[in-house]
Amino acid sequence: MGAWERTWTPAQHAGAIAQARAAIGRGDVYQVNLVQHLRAPFRGDPAGVERALAPLGAEFAAAMHGDGWSIVSATPELFLRTRGDRVWTMPIKGTRPADSTEPIAASGKDRAEHVMIVDLERNDLGRVCVPGSVRVSTFLEERPMAGVRHLVSTVEGRLRPGVGLAELLRSTFPGGSVTGAPKLAAIEHIARLEPVGRGASMGAIGRVHPNGDLDLGLTIRTFAIAAGEIHLWVGGGIVWDSDAAEEVEESLVKARPLLRRLSAGARDPSDGGVRIAARA
Repeated sequence: MGAWERTWTPAQHAGAIAQARAAIGRGDVYQVNLVQHLRAPFRGDPAGVERALAPLGAEFAAAMHGDGWSIVSATPELFLRTRGDRVWTMPIKGTRPADSTEPIAASGKDRAEHVMIVDLERNDLGRVCVPGSVRVSTFLEERPMAGVRHLVSTVEGRLRPGVGLAELLRSTFPGGSVTGAPKLAAIEHIARLEPVGRGASMGAIGRVHPNGDLDLGLTIRTFAIAAGEIHLWVGGGIVWDSDAAEEVEESLVKARPLLRRLSAGARDPSDGGVRIAARA
């Protein structure tokens, strides 16, 4: 694996964040999840990527391999789980390095970012659940997840009789934590601002069981491998209180534990032990 390069320069990434904040200031949207793209030359067996990421212990890790392509996800985030008529989603918003001792929920910015998405997920599940059954069963829990620390909440409910997989996905996909709120308005800004398509990232991967139950992880911390390159997308939710430099750094905080597992020979102490360059 060669050195990692960012499609956005830090200045371009900061400029996109400024545009998202301007849209928030106009009242067009409340939060926009902006994702930057990284790539590196790749040779070898993609199954080795799975093995390298396994020690991170990502709860919803999964992989798919096809003819000339692979998707390898070390996602810690549950997008959807069903058991009979019960449904759960566990949005993640708010991030710190693994060794941080600062309580994430003490940050007004991170707390607002998280609460917005919990409300969005309640609304999404409310479209397909029995009225009054949707509840937030855990809220603002800080946990070590995939090499960093995150805030995570659990939203759950009981599906209405007759709601199947297709209707559930129409109500909830894509996951709110990778879009922003309101979801459709945020997606429009994402399409305008991001320079590279998201591909297999920011979607879902997992299993649908023979009885109809499902376990789907949200494809954050997800690599795509094809045509001699490996790709990774990392980002975060932009709200009015976001600081551009801090948001750029947060995206790299999420990337570094993954890239350290893969890039043992590409060290650069100035970037937290992983060499990540901006493309010219």
